[in-house]
Amino acid sequence: MTGTRARRTVRRTVVSVAVSAALACATACTSGEPPAAPSPASAPSGSAAPSSGPPALTGPSADALRSVERATGRAGSARVESTTVMGRELSLEAAGALGWRDGGLTGTLTITYTGGTTAETMRRLGTTAMEARYLPDAYYAKMGDAFADRVGGRHWIKYVYEDLEDLGGGAGAGFAEQMRNTTPHQAVKLLLTAGDVRRVGEETMRGRRTTHWSGTVGGETAQTVDIWVDDRDLLVKKVERGRTKTGELTQTAYYSDYGVTVSAQRPPAADTADFKELLASQAE
Repeated sequence: MTGTRARRTVRRTVVSVAVSAALACATACTSGEPPAAPSPASAPSGSAAPSSGPPALTGPSADALRSVERATGRAGSARVESTTVMGRELSLEAAGALGWRDGGLTGTLTITYTGGTTAETMRRLGTTAMEARYLPDAYYAKMGDAFADRVGGRHWIKYVYEDLEDLGGGAGAGFAEQMRNTTPHQAVKLLLTAGDVRRVGEETMRGRRTTHWSGTVGGETAQTVDIWVDDRDLLVKKVERGRTKTGELTQTAYYSDYGVTVSAQRPPAADTADFKELLASQAE
């Protein structure tokens, strides 16, 4: 392999890992199907407009769920534990704390890859787990030493939401919007759009007495959303199930310690690679 071809192969690998990290960071805490990851060989292309769903929920069930939405939104932060499976592509676990005060997402999660083709890609680069830091304007993914060796010793990838919005005719915009709306009360908003939402009953969840609600949302790409709510109208558990291009999507999340102090610091600039620059480098 010539020097030029070798460098191009390394760049493609680096971009592939950066895309995989983006997908993992989004999938770890978003509600609903995450946006499709761009191919390492090209920037993201346009995405289809979302299908319209059933009319918004009304009546006593809607009133109860709106109380849950308000209480969870006011809480402002919580500890999160989640597991996600996306067909053949990805399975992962995430744990940490997230805050959603002042209209932005902040916090830190530890994301562990447990299976799928994305996990294999990451594992080849020596990364089986990473730290993700979420800030209102961007999020950062900490990669392993093998990745850093390919990008001048830098361990972090920075994903600026505005940069994502500028990529490829709309796909990036959807990605950025999801990253801004990855909070527990967004799952309640999603459930309020279900035409078939129902109160399943009372259940004990992790030692807490809860009310279980369930519904189907999403129109043509229908998914089921189940939430368990305690006597303070706070989410204890959420389960979403649906389909992606790579198979079934299942995400289960547990929430606790509402109101916990959350902070996330920006990594040192000298130890950070910009995703947009990594993506541009593959064309060189």
